[in-house]
Formats: sequence, structure tokens, C-alpha cells
Amino acid sequence: MPARRRADLGRVLLWTLGAVVAALVLSWAYATLWPKKDTTRWGAGGRVIRVQVLNGSREGGLGARVAHLLRDGGFQVVEVGNADRSDYTASLVVARRDDLTAARTVARYLGNPPIVRQSWASDVAEVTVVIGSDRSRLRVE
Repeated sequence: MPARRRADLGRVLLWTLGAVVAALVLSWAYATLWPKKDTTRWGAGGRVIRVQVLNGSREGGLGARVAHLLRDGGFQVVEVGNADRSDYTASLVVARRDDLTAARTVARYLGNPPIVRQSWASDVAEVTVVIGSDRSRLRVE
């Protein structure tokens, strides 16, 4: 390979490397310095709303998808699993506290499925979402 051609190739590679480094620095600066929107959903007492997601349908992976959606919405998903049975026809939001504020917030975010009050003494979650076969009513996509 002639010396001139080798020098041209070296310049091209150097400029390419410089462009890649500049892009990485700009990307880092944007991710570090750009203000981030806080989407955290706060409940009573200034705590993040904790949600348990249970799949009560026969469609596999639906609980994980709803959990991902809730996390993107600022909720803290503390558990994802299967419901006690897989033949729920309707999705529902279960309020685990006497105060329905957290359950209403979750229900509104998911497209307003019905809310059921079922208080319990556990400190696991304020709200349980049971996904039924009517999942098309939920804002899952």
C-alpha cells in the first residue's frame, strides 16, 4: 500500500474516532446534566405507592408487562405473580388500605378498572392489581 494512501486512511480513522468520542461525551453530558422529570407516584405519608401485580388470566407474561407499565408510571411494583386462579373475567384494582387514594391513582393510570376494597394488615403493598381476561380494557400497550 502506498504511503499516501496509508496516510489518508489514518486521517479517516482518526476523524471517525474523534466523532465517536465526541458523540459519547455529548451523550454522557445529556444523561448527566439534563433535568429528569420525576414520575414517582406518592401515596399517603409521602411514601411511593407500592403495587402488587397478579395475573388472573391465562395469558403468560401479562403480569410482567403490566408491572413494567406501572414502573414506567412511577409506581413501586413490589411483587409480580399469578393470582389464586386464572379465570378472572374482569381486571380489578384492590385497595389494601382504608384510604382509597392510592387505589384510585393506580386505577386511573390503568384506564379505570373497578376498585374493590379489601383491607389487610400487611405492609407489602397498598394496592393489588388483578389482571383478568378483559385486559384489553387496561392501558397495557
